[in-house]
Amino acid sequence: MLLAFDTASPTVTVALHDGSDVVAAATSPQAMRHGEQLAPLIERVLAEAGARPADLTGIAVGVGPGPFTGLRVGLVTARTMAHVLGVPVHGVCSLDALALEAAASGEVTGDFLVATDARRKEVYLASYDAGGRRLDEPVVDKPAVLAARAAGLPVVGEGARLYPDAFPDGRGPERPSAAWLARGVAEGRFAILGPEPLYLRRPDAVPSLR
Repeated sequence: MLLAFDTASPTVTVALHDGSDVVAAATSPQAMRHGEQLAPLIERVLAEAGARPADLTGIAVGVGPGPFTGLRVGLVTARTMAHVLGVPVHGVCSLDALALEAAASGEVTGDFLVATDARRKEVYLASYDAGGRRLDEPVVDKPAVLAARAAGLPVVGEGARLYPDAFPDGRGPERPSAAWLARGVAEGRFAILGPEPLYLRRPDAVPSLR
């Protein structure tokens, strides 16, 4: 069984895949409380599926891009569980999970972009083909700077809702889903990365030089 979770967005999302499809999934009811909500959601999803941690054969985790604190919670949890259980960790760009859901659900039918909230009035953005395959590396910048790339293309993700002037053709979903993260890993749809955070910029908090 594959346990999947993503903490790259304001909400925590968790799912369990039994090799055929997702058998349980949950999303945090409150935003920005990753450390408090991830473990209970994992317990809830396992309980709903009648599974135990010992039943897990792998862990899939979103590696971002996203804020430092949220990513750290998810990646530390993934690495710790994988070490204790002796199972592999499959890191996935969180934008890729959004792209797969959009393509598979018919929200998009041709090339498109994914844009998520990077705070500081910026977005994380990457390009995808009609099947949800990423065409370039994610970047972070002001929406106005990236608007030219969106000309004539639909834009999936929360970034389009937050900055409609730059991304007028906004589409769902807005945030990554662990269910689609799990499906993509199980079906070999993603480029698998190491369980390291994809920040794209320096953390907000840095040690003092004094």
